[in-house]
Amino acid sequence: VTCLQDKQWYQRRVRGIACGPESRELLALCLKKLKGLNKVRLVDASFIWTEPHSKRLKVNVTIQGEAFGTILQQQFVVEYIVHYQMCEVCCKQKGSDGEAWRALVQIRQRTIHKKTMFYIEQIILKHGMHKSAMGIKEMEGGINFYFNAKNNARKLVDFLLAVIPCQYKTSQELVSHDIQSNVFNYKYTFFVEIVPVCKDEIVCLPVSVSRHLNHMSQVAICARISDNIHLIDPVTLKIGQLNANQYFREPFDAICHQKQLREFMVMNIEPIYGQANQFGAHSHKHTLADVWVLPLNSLGTDDQEIHTRTHLGNILQCGDYVLGFDVAHAVVNNQIFDKIKPSQLPDIVLVKKIYPEKIKRNKGRNFRLKHLRNNSSSETVTEDEDYNDFLEDLEEDPELRKNINLYKRQKPQWMAEAEEVIAPKVGLEELLDDLVLDAADTDENGNMLTG
Repeated sequence: VTCLQDKQWYQRRVRGIACGPESRELLALCLKKLKGLNKVRLVDASFIWTEPHSKRLKVNVTIQGEAFGTILQQQFVVEYIVHYQMCEVCCKQKGSDGEAWRALVQIRQRTIHKKTMFYIEQIILKHGMHKSAMGIKEMEGGINFYFNAKNNARKLVDFLLAVIPCQYKTSQELVSHDIQSNVFNYKYTFFVEIVPVCKDEIVCLPVSVSRHLNHMSQVAICARISDNIHLIDPVTLKIGQLNANQYFREPFDAICHQKQLREFMVMNIEPIYGQANQFGAHSHKHTLADVWVLPLNSLGTDDQEIHTRTHLGNILQCGDYVLGFDVAHAVVNNQIFDKIKPSQLPDIVLVKKIYPEKIKRNKGRNFRLKHLRNNSSSETVTEDEDYNDFLEDLEEDPELRKNINLYKRQKPQWMAEAEEVIAPKVGLEELLDDLVLDAADTDENGNMLTG
C-alpha cells in the first residue's frame, strides 16, 4: 500500500517508509511480504521493469535450499499489486470535515506590506519550529500553522513571544464528547497578533510614552524590530525600546509607511559635532546633521531648498537620494498627531538612503534564502517589492542578519556587471554553503518537503 501524497509505502498500514522507485528500501519491503523466505537462503533479488502506471511490481528472486542432502537453486518471479490509499496524516490534511488538525496557530499583522512576515519566516526556519507542523498555509495578512497536538502549537507561540513583540489569544471548540468515559475532544486556536509597526516606519508616540522614553520627540522612526521595538528620534538622536506589554498598554500606529515616502535629493549637508547630550540614551551609530534637500519632481525649478535635521549624517553626501516624509504637506489621520503643535514638527523627516540601479542590485546579490515552501521566491531576483525591500534591509543592517541564515548563491557570468553597483553587500564570511537538499527532503519533482 502506498500513499499518493507523501509517496510513502506501508506494510500492514502500520508504519510508513519513504522509498524511491526500484530502491533498496522498496526491495526489502517487498521481500518481507514473502512467506517462508526465512526457511531458505536468499541468493539474489532484483526488480524487473514494469510500466509505472500498471500498478504492478515484479521482483526476480533466486533462492537455495537443501533437500535429501542436495542443494537446489530455483529462480522465480514474484508479482506485487500496488494499492493507492491516503495515509492517516494526509487524510487529516486533505480532509474536508474540519477535524484534521488539533491545534492552529494564526500569525497576523495589520500592515500594508509583508516585510515582518518574511523576517518571522526566516527565524522560524533557523530554529526549526516548523518541523512539527502538519501543514503551513499563507493567508491574507499572515500565516497559519496546523498541528496535531496542542503542545506543539504552544511551543511555536512561546517561541514567537520570545523573538518578536506580540500578544496572543486562545480559543477552543468542542469536537466530540464521550458521556460514558467523560472524555472531551477539543480543537485549539492560538491567535498571535504582531505589533503593527515595522522597520523604517514613522510613528507618533503618545505623550506618556514619549516621557517614558527620556522625553523623546513624539514623531520618531522605528529603527529595528527584534524582541522589542527600537525607536530613534531623528532630531536629537535619542533612542528607546518598547516591549510588547508596554506597546499594547498604550498602542500607537504608524503615520507613514515606507511605500508612502517621497524621494528627495541632498543638496547640502553639514554634520553637527560636539553637541552635548542632555540626558538619556543616545545612538552612537548615527551622526546628527543639518541637511538641505529638494524633491525629485522639483529639480530644475525655482523651488527653495528645504532644511531639516537628520540622523543619517554619517552616510549621506551631496547628490545622494533619500526617502523622507513630507510632514508639512502631508494629510495625517491620527488623533495624537493632530494634538502636536506645528512649531514642534519638522518640515521633513528623512528615513532611509536609497541607492541607484536597483534592478542591477537585485540581480547582483551573492546570497539567497530558504523558504517554508520551495517556490520562485527562493531566488533574490523577483518582482515582489516587499521581498526586495526585505533583502535590502538584510544588506544594510548587520544586526538583522544575525537571526537569519544566508546561503551562498551560484552566480552566472552576467552577474559580474551587477556586482559593480555601489551599495551595501553581505560579506562571504557571513554566508553558509549553498543549500543542498537530501533526497528524503524532496519529492519526485524536486520540491522541498516542509514536514
